[in-house]
Amino acid sequence: MATAQVWAQDVAKVDSAGLPDAPDAVLAQQQNQHQNSTNASATSDTDGKQTKRILGIVPNFRSVSANVKLPPQTVKEKFIGATEDSFDYSSFIFAGLLAGVAQAEGSYPEFHQGAAGYARYYWHTFADQADENYQVEFFWPVATHEDPRYYTLGHGGFFKRTAYSFSRILITRTDSGRETVNISEIAGAGSAAGISDLYYPSGERSWTKTGQRWVTSVSLDGATFIFKEFWPDINGAIFHQKN
Repeated sequence: MATAQVWAQDVAKVDSAGLPDAPDAVLAQQQNQHQNSTNASATSDTDGKQTKRILGIVPNFRSVSANVKLPPQTVKEKFIGATEDSFDYSSFIFAGLLAGVAQAEGSYPEFHQGAAGYARYYWHTFADQADENYQVEFFWPVATHEDPRYYTLGHGGFFKRTAYSFSRILITRTDSGRETVNISEIAGAGSAAGISDLYYPSGERSWTKTGQRWVTSVSLDGATFIFKEFWPDINGAIFHQKN
């Protein structure tokens, strides 16, 4: 009788050791694993993901999401990119805002005030925008075989990403993917400032005035790069958009 009891106890121990977890425990574990996988996937899908427009208005066509590799742009694609940035409906609005600020500050006294003065500020501002876009995004990138798109870093601390994005003024990629000096930005903004001397009043054509327009263009592009770098974070945190 005692032998039978010992045998029964041994069998119970073996069976208990070999049994899988209870069904409820297995199901809960699988659900947790699935949830963790889903969360990780959602995070990787939204981190550094650019949208076609910023705030649904400002064109963001040349921004590349983090960790995305794209084929080199053709000459036609570079031309289309510069044209989209120059003649998008938001470009007319932005030119109007800048023209209003410049007129309020009296940046060019030769333009005077009033509606006629604002019109002069407006078309000069719009011409400056379009000229710089074509120089920086089309003519020079085609000549130097550089990629005019902005490649999002998307990871690292605030200062690292800020430094990276602003450094894109001086550093860009070639069509083959190598890093190189950003001749398109530096020379493109400079040539655009030089071309503007053709339509600005004679008093605004000095080396100093032309240099100021050059520096202003480059600085604005640098600020734009910084905003583009952090736009995916802003978009995800405030607007909760993925595309």
